[in-house]
Amino acid sequence: MSLIQCPECNNQISDRAVMCPKCGLPMAGGRSGYEYRSQASLFGLPLVHIASGLDPSTGRPRIAKGIIAIGNIAVGGLAIGGLSFGVISFGGLALGLIALGGAAIGLLLALGGMAIGLVAIGGGAIGYYALGGGAFGVHPLGGNVQDPQAVEFFKRFLGSWIEQFQRAGRR
Repeated sequence: MSLIQCPECNNQISDRAVMCPKCGLPMAGGRSGYEYRSQASLFGLPLVHIASGLDPSTGRPRIAKGIIAIGNIAVGGLAIGGLSFGVISFGGLALGLIALGGAAIGLLLALGGMAIGLVAIGGGAIGYYALGGGAFGVHPLGGNVQDPQAVEFFKRFLGSWIEQFQRAGRR
């Protein structure tokens, strides 16, 4: 164990400290996480960037940024993370053109526990076309309402499953 200098307040602290006892800055403390950045790049971004944990130089969370980004916080073409922003985004909170997650906000398609998008499918769904337990929008199909145009729209993609969904909603 050795002493290092806190980048925030210049206090001497253990290299294994979780945070600075003087200013509270989070420290890596041997738990700095992981980072991989591919040599190949496209549009100035690494093809693959995987990042987790804290950046030891700043004490802040690492952010994965790449064509394929994977991490606690991910930003990219394909973003996978707890918090993800991307063209196609998977995560606890996912935002993107197509978003899949616990809470999903997608410009075109959102799938999730709570989904908001042009086409939204989820437990709670808000969208132009919305399908879910609670569906809200211009053409909703859910336990609370069954718009005939929504039935036809979703039937094109989900077939007979929609008829089963409608029967369950009438009970």
